[in-house]
Amino acid sequence: MSVDTFITTVFFSFFVVFARIGTAMMFMPGFGEVQIPVRPRLSMAVLVSLSLLPLTPVSSALPDSPVAAVALLATEVTVGLWIGLSARILLSALQFAGFQVGQVSGLANAFGPVFGSFEGATMVATVLLMGAVTLIFVTDTHHLIIRALLSSYQVFPPGQIILADLTNQILKVASHSLYIGTAIAAPFFVMGVILNLGMGLANRMMPQLPVFFVAAPLLIGAGLLILAIASPAMLDYFLEQFQEWLMGFRI
Repeated sequence: MSVDTFITTVFFSFFVVFARIGTAMMFMPGFGEVQIPVRPRLSMAVLVSLSLLPLTPVSSALPDSPVAAVALLATEVTVGLWIGLSARILLSALQFAGFQVGQVSGLANAFGPVFGSFEGATMVATVLLMGAVTLIFVTDTHHLIIRALLSSYQVFPPGQIILADLTNQILKVASHSLYIGTAIAAPFFVMGVILNLGMGLANRMMPQLPVFFVAAPLLIGAGLLILAIASPAMLDYFLEQFQEWLMGFRI
């Protein structure tokens, strides 16, 4: 192999790796947040791609024609997009849970800053999203993310893709995200039922009681109290499910 051929092979191998890993990291929780400027995100994706390049089997899948090269890059971008979007869909479970908590506790109209690429997130959802992203780095889950990106080459070898399977997996991730969000918000559903039932009984027993003015601050106070008590368990459960999904890339 000549020097020119070797350099061309190395550069194209890097672009193939970057097509998958870079695309995935643009959406991955912790790495692809909108608060991080594009240049640092792109630089991180380039560094991770360079670090993983010697460990990936892309050199054995290099094409011998321009059409095959474009098809290979498109396939890798599709796989990376699937990985990143799946992780982002799992993270949306916290936004769903935060919205439900806000509805039950009367904090639905308290909008927080945009975080996690979710527009119009409530204050509770923003707090949960920030806590989850912080825990990803505190617990070294970002190491599992990088390991999952590398292990994805065992599940999806370079140039091989089954679109129907990716579609089914996206649907499974979406349903699992809904389950996680519902499970996280479950204590607040119970709180809402108990407090509203109690206020209804109080209104029946004391019609002169201004239930609305009493119930609103009571719901907010109880919601904040339960959120402070339950948020560690809520974030721990989400992190456990997210790590389990990342471990699924290992064969």
